Amino acid sequence: MFSFFRKKKPAEAAPEQLDAAIEPAAAEPIAPAQASVPQPETPVAPVAPTPSEPEPVAEAAAPVLEIAPVVVPEPVAATAATIVVAQPQDKPKLSWTERLKAGLAKTRDKLSKNLAGLFGGGKIDEELYEELETVLLTADMGVNATTHLLDDVRERVSLKGLKDTLELKGALKDSLNALIGPLEVPLDISGHKPFILMVAGVNGAGKTTSIGKLAKYFQLQGKSVLLAAGDTFRAAAREQLVVWGERNGVQVIAQDSGDAAAVAFDAVNAAKARGVDVVIVDTAGRLPTQLHLMEEIRKVKRVVQKADPTGPHEIMLVLDANTGQNAVSQVKAFDDALDLTGLVLTKLDGTAKGGVIAAIARERSIPLRFIGVGESIDDLRPFVARDYVDALFD
Repeated sequence: MFSFFRKKKPAEAAPEQLDAAIEPAAAEPIAPAQASVPQPETPVAPVAPTPSEPEPVAEAAAPVLEIAPVVVPEPVAATAATIVVAQPQDKPKLSWTERLKAGLAKTRDKLSKNLAGLFGGGKIDEELYEELETVLLTADMGVNATTHLLDDVRERVSLKGLKDTLELKGALKDSLNALIGPLEVPLDISGHKPFILMVAGVNGAGKTTSIGKLAKYFQLQGKSVLLAAGDTFRAAAREQLVVWGERNGVQVIAQDSGDAAAVAFDAVNAAKARGVDVVIVDTAGRLPTQLHLMEEIRKVKRVVQKADPTGPHEIMLVLDANTGQNAVSQVKAFDDALDLTGLVLTKLDGTAKGGVIAAIARERSIPLRFIGVGESIDDLRPFVARDYVDALFD
């Protein structure tokens, strides 16, 4: 009898074998359904009650596997739907004054930051004038314009008996208005049909883009427009102008010959034949130091005069405001070569300091027809001196 139980004793070592058999099953969490299949064997029963064994980990793993599928990417879909709903933006249209202020925000912030200490109240003295001179020079106003403004402000302070720096701010605004006010001369195209507008400028100033915006501006006034792709020097310039023409529904005259003067001649004659109101002639971008190219642009002007002895009626130079005092040099060089009648100042919404307008007004008082404060097609508008000064200071 006792020998019988002694023989049975070794059979109790079976849990070790069971442990070895169960461990591989627990290591496979991919198919939880298979974990329930081996349970018909009765030897599993002694293993289940063992609390000290690490098996509860395997039992805890099973519920985790059942809960994991519950974490469905439903919230992600809901979030995506919310984003899609929030995407449409019905922003109210800003007025030109508001867009001008928004475009000049960087310029105004820099200027206001520098002037805050000067106009914060206190006494007007010589030290204050020296600080004001530094601020105006760093705002790209140039030496001549800065000297003129300081002399004018001193005179206003003396005549009005101003004592406080807060009053000095008003005197500076009035002086700046008086300096750049003469540049505010709107473009009048009513005297000629077709009105021939010739556009010049260095590469990168935004010349071709400005032409596209000008075409839209004239169309909004009910005028028909024809474009001449005379920039045969820069790669893809003709194609860029054609794209602008397609956007505005405007015809573009172009040639494969590469002769800008011939393109201008054909465009003027085509405008006469079709009764077009405005012809805008694009010309090759060039640096003022490239004398041979400057001679070519003079040739374009002469050929236009052969097609219409009264033209071109406007010779407009496009300037990048970010070039600072270099813009003044460009005005002088192109004016000497072409006798400029108007200017366009672009990219005032960038890092430009804005004071270059004062420098131009002091050096060459050529009408500033348009300013650009953004990339939208209607962000090129006629220059208004008082609006510009208010946007800079307020």
